[in-house]
Amino acid sequence: MTRSISLDIASLHTAYQQGALTPPQLIDELLAQAERHGAEPAWITRLDRAQLAPYLQRLEGESPETLPLYGIPFAIKDNIDLAGMPTTAGSPAYAYTPRESAFVVQRLIDAGAIPMGKTNLDQFATGLVGERALDVYGTPANAFDPERVPGGSSSGSAVVTAAGMVSFALGTDTAGSGRVPACFHNLYGVKPSLGLLSTRGVVPACATLDTISLFTLTADDAAKVLGVTAVYDDQCAWSRKHDFAVYGQRYGQAPATFRFGVPLASQWHTDAAYTQGMQQAIAELEALGGEKVELDCTPLLAAARLLYEGPWVAERYHVIRELMQRDPQAVHPVTFDITQGGATPLAVDAFDARYKLAEFKRQADALIGQVDVMLSPTTVTHPTKADVAADPIGVNSRLGTWTNFMNLLDYSALAVPIGFTDDNLPVGITLFGPVFDDLSLLSLGRALEARSMLPLGASGIARSALAAHATTAQDGTLELVVCGAHLQGLPLNHQLTERGGQLISTTHSAPRYKLFALAGGPPKRPAMLRDEHGQAIEVEVWRLPIATIGSLLAGIPAPLGLGQVELADGSWKCGFICTAGALNEGGKAEDITAFGGWRGWLASHS
Repeated sequence: MTRSISLDIASLHTAYQQGALTPPQLIDELLAQAERHGAEPAWITRLDRAQLAPYLQRLEGESPETLPLYGIPFAIKDNIDLAGMPTTAGSPAYAYTPRESAFVVQRLIDAGAIPMGKTNLDQFATGLVGERALDVYGTPANAFDPERVPGGSSSGSAVVTAAGMVSFALGTDTAGSGRVPACFHNLYGVKPSLGLLSTRGVVPACATLDTISLFTLTADDAAKVLGVTAVYDDQCAWSRKHDFAVYGQRYGQAPATFRFGVPLASQWHTDAAYTQGMQQAIAELEALGGEKVELDCTPLLAAARLLYEGPWVAERYHVIRELMQRDPQAVHPVTFDITQGGATPLAVDAFDARYKLAEFKRQADALIGQVDVMLSPTTVTHPTKADVAADPIGVNSRLGTWTNFMNLLDYSALAVPIGFTDDNLPVGITLFGPVFDDLSLLSLGRALEARSMLPLGASGIARSALAAHATTAQDGTLELVVCGAHLQGLPLNHQLTERGGQLISTTHSAPRYKLFALAGGPPKRPAMLRDEHGQAIEVEVWRLPIATIGSLLAGIPAPLGLGQVELADGSWKCGFICTAGALNEGGKAEDITAFGGWRGWLASHS
């Protein structure tokens, strides 16, 4: 089953909507596939069918129209909590079993996603190579070449996503741990702006620099998962309030013209394959309307070298010092050597480093302020496992050349696949920019995806053509699809106009919907439900200030709510929908699809 269908979110949701697949069928196939494959060191803990049952039961009566991640399997790096499952951070001696899931994990589960298990990592998220796991867990093999490193520290999350075991995975990123493994596995690696995703329920590496990262097969998948998880958490000390509209941010169409900064070629330090990848990315961005601007990135590279100075190594030591003192054998030797350096710096050393960083930040912000987006290598080479064994710290340091500074400087970043070497190894680049540029980076990453159309991960499955994308928010507004009493001239239309709503268009849905008159009332209420045997339904698109949506929704009675509605032109917009299981609540709902819309049905009853 999974061999013939892509695990990207759009493909799975299409299969669910067409009745070709159900979430239990998918999960059973993934479990059977895992059983056939045998032990896989990319996982630390895998959930069995009984443990997965509650997550599947949660989906009953729901659909892709009501839950944005309905039936989507995902993996969790094992320094992020999943309720009832041990969190090890790569050390059995450190392990604990949380009663609650991490904030971000719970958001995903509430949105319909299914956690398949916890993935392996460089112990305590310290490393970019993926080779610092204890023998008890084993070391993940790169999904393209087992002789090459998988990248770290989020090694397992990248491997299981690329290998087709899940649709997406959570990692963490402190200095590149969500980008280097993505580069090595032909994946999108989202390093969100610091504080955009809550880190409550995450074992910290450096709490001031940590963020949960995302590994996805497509840019659209990344945007959808980010949309679910990028929510302010008032119980997380590091969470930051954000409003993408304030920053002019929206996901969808890349700008027609833009300026992109590129480091001086002498600063790349890339091998031949990654040099070619950079040159290809430059050509692709120019073809998209970009103007290349070469910049001396000395302040960025200088900031990167601060990462392993006093305050940030001391942060790592702060997390595991008790374990290091109590049971030093429980810590990977390389991790121990690096982290032990955090035990000795003086407080004055920490201030010296912070003052240096402030100056580099000032210079770096002025530098990247000259352009709309920055392009850099994600990493500079793809070493073998033997290379790392011979020089574990030196090789790791080289991999972080173009990742270490981004968290320190409070930048947003996106690792983007760009092509393959002659040896069929993935090559990628990174787009980065100021804090909260996340959606702009994803939009440009999507444009690059449309040009390259690389296969998905390591599966060999061809990437589907990108669907027309509907941007939901622009300049602080939301476009809303209405199909019933909120239509112009009907009784509830005032709820839109009183909130400053403007009619954008009168159109139809895609020919894949049924319309029902819900029992109850009077008056009866319309409910639009996606159905592949349905037809086009008359609708209107209204634009409202996004700040008014909450008060509008507060007055919408169950079982109606907001979801995604496909329009006749192939775009998707927010709109009123109904859960399938609610149609018969309180009496039989009347199928009024044949009338073509709510107005047609009302006219037949006048």
